[in-house]
This record gives sequence, C-alpha cells and structure tokens, in this order.
Amino acid sequence: MKIIALESSAVTASVAVTEDDTLLAQSFQNSGLTHSATLMPMAADLLKNAGLTLDGMDVVAVAAGPGSFTGVRIGVAAAKGLAWPGDKPCAPCSTLESMAWQCAHMEGEICAAMDARRNQVYCARFRAENGELTRLTPDRAMGLDELADEARASGKPQVLVGDGARLVQAALEERGLPCALMPPHLRYQTAWGVARCALRMARAGELVSAAAMAPSYHRLSQAERERLEKLEQAE
Repeated sequence: MKIIALESSAVTASVAVTEDDTLLAQSFQNSGLTHSATLMPMAADLLKNAGLTLDGMDVVAVAAGPGSFTGVRIGVAAAKGLAWPGDKPCAPCSTLESMAWQCAHMEGEICAAMDARRNQVYCARFRAENGELTRLTPDRAMGLDELADEARASGKPQVLVGDGARLVQAALEERGLPCALMPPHLRYQTAWGVARCALRMARAGELVSAAAMAPSYHRLSQAERERLEKLEQAE
C-alpha cells in the first residue's frame, strides 16, 4: 500500500511517501515560508524526484489536528486537492498519534504534546510495545497541572515528543516525576509519522472520502474565544 502524507500542523512542513512500513521518500522544510506556498510544490517535487506518480498512490494522508488552525486547514485542503481527482481514500490523522509513531520502536509510555498557549497543551498518551502503539487517552487540550497529575497516577516514566515536550518536561520535573525528552529529529512532526498513522487507520478500516475529511481542532480558535468572551461580558 503506497501512502502520500502531508504534515503542516505547526511551523515545519513535510511530505512523505511510504509503501507499507517502508519510507520511500520524504521532504522536510523549516524555512519560515507559509505552508500555502510550499506544501503542494513539495509534494509535486517529491513525487517527480522519486519517480512516483499521484495515480500510483493508494491513500492520501494528512495531519488533521490538533495544531495551528491555519496550518491544519492548509494541510487538509491540500490533501483534499490531491485525493479528489482520483477519488482516493483519505486518512485524517491525529497529529499527536503521528508524532507518537516516530517513537513506537521504544518500550513504555509516550506523551505527545503541542503548545496550545494559555498554559495548556494539546496532548495524548500512548503505550509503545513491540513496535506498536496502544492509545491510553484521547486527544485533548488540558492544563499542565492536570497532565502532571495524570502522569503521577500512571507511575511510569513518560517519553516526551512534540513542540510542547519541553513545557511538559518542566512541569513533570518540577514535581519530581520521571520523563525523557526525545532528540529533535524524533521530537517534532514529520510526514513519515503521519504515513505510519495512516497505515494503522487503513488496516483498521478507518479511511474516509475526500469530501468527508475535516480538521480536528479540539479547541475554539482565539478569535472565536474572544468573541464569546465579549458576548458573555455584554450579557
């Protein structure tokens, strides 16, 4: 099964093509340019340079959230654009699960976290065993205090991944809780992790059509929160 995967949920952008568990090609960019200007050209160049075609892809995958509202929207729109002409099945992947797959070769509990601002993180916890992941919690936005309480209740060291990993590390170490920070090349989002998450979804029968694919933000945008706050103050 060949999968083309897109990742644009944070500051970096990447595209990967895999065949089952094998990475065939990947392009990664952390240039500061907008994803709307880089993601689709990256996909086209990657396929061309690897001697592959979009027609030869079986699944189109994307990091569908949580993450940057703009980045997630761009990624999902790009994935729809790739999938629609050939009516290809799509995998709207959890950004957090995709990051955790990059550490699935380890044994133990993985905490994937992204900075959600306002002293919160988007996070989910997984157990890695024999190269597979078992989800321990849903994706959610939560405070660092609450996450630390959850880690204490677990009683097991937490392997930390994601751009919110340092925030979680500080919160856990302040409370004397054991944790380990993954190195940068495994810590941040990559399209390979998205492809690996998509492979699990395909095997589980969780693929959707391009029309049905949608972002999963897990929290209102800042503009929406501010609008609600103004309405509450006006009442």
